[in-house]
Amino acid sequence: MDKLLEKLKEYLHMETEIPFEEFSQYYQKLIAELNLTFNDLDNDARVKALYICSIVQSNAEARAKESKVNAKAFKKMSAKSGFWADAIKFNLGKSGMSPEEIEKATEEINENI
Repeated sequence: MDKLLEKLKEYLHMETEIPFEEFSQYYQKLIAELNLTFNDLDNDARVKALYICSIVQSNAEARAKESKVNAKAFKKMSAKSGFWADAIKFNLGKSGMSPEEIEKATEEINENI
């Protein structure tokens, strides 16, 4: 998750929007990483994954409204990122974190970006 978070930080500091292909590749890496490692992630990594999924979800949702050509693909990316965000929140809750603690942890990541 650390590599994905570092790349996300880089994207968030850019002045221009990344092209569809690059966004799609980043999204695919995120989903592949979650599929491979989700059950082995500790809470810290899960919070990072939640933050990344939330950003990708909202970004894909916004892009779906702007792009006629790739709207369908962006909608799928947004939906799948949202699914993962919900799954991560659920697992964080099962491991003892309250919704407030989860929110605080994601806000801390946001402040450090």
